[in-house]
Amino acid sequence: MQFLLAQKDMRMSYASGAAGLFFSGIIWITAAFVASLVSIDKGVLTLFIGGMFIHPLSILLVKLFKCTGKHDKDNPLGQLAIESIFLLFIGIFIAFITFNIQSYLFFPIMLMVIGGRYLIFSTLYGLRVYWLIGGSLVILGGIVSYSIIPSIFGALIGGIIEIIFAYYVGYLFRSERHSLQAMS
Repeated sequence: MQFLLAQKDMRMSYASGAAGLFFSGIIWITAAFVASLVSIDKGVLTLFIGGMFIHPLSILLVKLFKCTGKHDKDNPLGQLAIESIFLLFIGIFIAFITFNIQSYLFFPIMLMVIGGRYLIFSTLYGLRVYWLIGGSLVILGGIVSYSIIPSIFGALIGGIIEIIFAYYVGYLFRSERHSLQAMS
């Protein structure tokens, strides 16, 4: 399978990742509110448990968009998607270790981890907007970790960034699918 066709397959199978961005944003915002209103520990738990539901919820949503939610078995980018999950697990491990030492650094580290994963999504989906999304989250995490900005506020802003970009990526997906349908 050619590289550009592999990226197109990923976009058409998963609505360019818009659903994952949307649910991730919702979970980040929820975690920020839980951390603010209950405790930082419960906010961390909310992000961790909620994060486990991003993929299944995203698959349900993309199926509403009439996508398969499954890429072609011969798509070599499927392997990259799986490999990026291992980087996510390593980042979560580092964030949890750091949480036990300096709890306020958990959310900024996770913002940077998730942002780094979105940089990989640029290759998976062939959309440079993921560089902007990933870079925004990495920069936000860096700023929050080295400033007086509360980390809970960083989590909230990160979630808002993801939701805004979810709508934009969704728009890109709908435009591409519409143009492909018009050509056939």
